[in-house]
Parts: sequence; structure tokens; C-alpha cells
Amino acid sequence: MEKIRFALVGSGAIAPTHAQVLSRIETAELAAVYSRSCAKGRALAEQFGSRFFADYQELLESSIDAVAICTPSGVHADFAVQAARAGKHVLIEKPLEISLERADAIIKACEQYGVQLGVIFQRRFSPGVVRLKEMVTQGKLGKLSFAGCYAKLYRSQEYYDSGAWRGTWQLDGGGVLMNQGIHYVDLLQYLAGPVTEVTAHCATAGHERIEVEDTAAATVAFANGAIGVIEATTNAYPGLASKIELYGSEGTAIIENDDLVYYCLKSGEQYSASAAAEQVGVSSPQVTDENHEQQFRQFITAIQNKESVKVSGTEGRKSLEIILALYKSAFLGMTVTLPLRDSLFLKELADQSAIQKGFPVNLKISALSALKQ
Repeated sequence: MEKIRFALVGSGAIAPTHAQVLSRIETAELAAVYSRSCAKGRALAEQFGSRFFADYQELLESSIDAVAICTPSGVHADFAVQAARAGKHVLIEKPLEISLERADAIIKACEQYGVQLGVIFQRRFSPGVVRLKEMVTQGKLGKLSFAGCYAKLYRSQEYYDSGAWRGTWQLDGGGVLMNQGIHYVDLLQYLAGPVTEVTAHCATAGHERIEVEDTAAATVAFANGAIGVIEATTNAYPGLASKIELYGSEGTAIIENDDLVYYCLKSGEQYSASAAAEQVGVSSPQVTDENHEQQFRQFITAIQNKESVKVSGTEGRKSLEIILALYKSAFLGMTVTLPLRDSLFLKELADQSAIQKGFPVNLKISALSALKQ
């Protein structure tokens, strides 16, 4: 079977991880790199023996099969829709996009032109998450009553200052929820089921020169009757373990940094271990790529065998919708129900000079009164 020829689109922080993963997969080839930053893109291409393109249309006219998009979040649709039209399969780093409208444009284009679409949520492929998903599906925890996710991270001011797009509504699409916490919001709904209602508070509490939140707390309601919480911050010095906790009628289970570290069931089955992967004291932990590799392999198999992609565009959209609902709740000081009717309100809010100095709590703007449900 011929190798799937990939092109990396973007040369930022996560792009080398994609390149390393592709270099290890025998059914794939990193054929090309495109980047608006010619120096970084050319260097990455040379490192992996790939061709560098400074022109995206020229790249799409080449003999690649798929693109792996690693650009700032707010331009994912620009590159993804063009790739779909050119008949190239599309794999996108989280989030799928920063609005539902742009996310839906990607999904529609990939369906229309018959190409595969995947969204990188590599934590779903970790052995601990796979095991817990099986336990939930098999009913081993019973009826869930509570599900919570906690992302207590640390990012320095230098982190946000390192790129002009970081911490902006236009390109980052949000702060700790959209950029870091989205992985655990995705796992929360993946394990506990659809979210139906959120009430959130967000704030810019520990950083300067960013438009978005660095701290968030919310209560959530699930379609199965469970309730829960979402907590996220980049102010938890020096950085603590991220967690998922599930409490059910038949037992409890806890994920820490993707590892299933504890479960205790009324059936007598139980397990307890220290969080071997706990990253206390690491402000910006290195991204390991084993789960990325598993997701790439599944995506490649889906292309070759015309199978379903496990983390499809529709799947990737779910956590985006929850986070946008959290933002709407925090901005307008109200409980928000899902499905969300629109997400363009963020663009309107981003145009308001009041939020250029940081995320306000319960900012009620009269022009947005029509958004209230």
C-alpha cells in the first residue's frame, strides 16, 4: 500500500511533534512543509528531508495526499477549506476553529469534496482514557452523578509575549479554556456524555497584555442527569496535575495527566497508583508524542481503508461548542443552554475596547441583548 504523503501547514510549536511522528510511521511520509515564516518552515523541511513551499496554492497543486494544519487556531478554516477543495485530506490541531460557523465550514467542505477530516485530541488515545471509556461504556461505574475536569497549569508572562497571536480573540480564540483546557473539556464530554447547560465565570487574573481569560470556573449539567464542574487556570504555579473525576452509582474513577490512577467499584474491582506522569513543578511540560502517533496512525488507516475517523470534525466540534457556551455565559452573566445558536458574538465582543485589557467578568453589553436566551 502506498504511503500517505503529508504536508505540514505551519511551523509553530506543535509542528515538530507532527514531523517527528510522521517520520516514524511506515505508512506515511512527510513530503512538504508550508509556512508563512520562511526561515522556520525551510529549516523544518530541511531537518526532515522535505520540500518547502512558500506558496500555499503551489503546495496544494503538488502530489501530497493530506495536510496537517498547525497554524494559529483562528485561521484553521482558511487553510482547511482550500485543502478540501483541492482533494486533500485534513488533520487539524485542536481546536477545530474558534467559532462554530468556521468549524462548520470546514466540516461541510470536507464532506462536499469527499476527504477525511480529523481533529487532534491525542489524549483520547492514551491507554488510561481508553480503559476508562470502556468502563463507562460497559456500565461499570453505573449511573453517573458527577463529572469534573481540572486543568491547573502555569504559563509565564513570557509565554504569552512569545507570539503576537497568543492571548488574542482573533487568532487564539480564547485563553486557558480554548488553548490548554480544551483537551480536558473534550475528555469530560467524551467520558461523561453531552453537556446541556453551563454557568461560567472567567477572568484575566494573573497576566498582562492578553485579551483572554487565564482563569475559569463553571458548573455544567449533562444530558444523563449528572452535574459537574470545569476548572482551568494558567496561574497555578508551578503547574499541577490535570484531572478528570467521575462518580457513579457503582464506583469512582480518576484520570491524572491521561493516566487512570484510581478506580474503586462496588463489584470489588479496584486499582490505585500514584500519578507517575504527574508534572508538579513543570510550568510548560513537554508534549509527549506517543498518543499523537496513535491518532495519526488511525487517521492514515481511515484514509487507506475509507473508514471513519475516530476524532472526526463532528467530534472535534463538541468541545468547541462547550467552551463557546462558557464564554457566552461568563460575558453575559447568565446560564447558557446547548446546543449553542451562534458563536459570532465573540467577534462582536472582541471589537469592544473594554476587553482589550483582559477578560471581564459578567460584561453585559446592551448591543448583545438579542443573544440572551
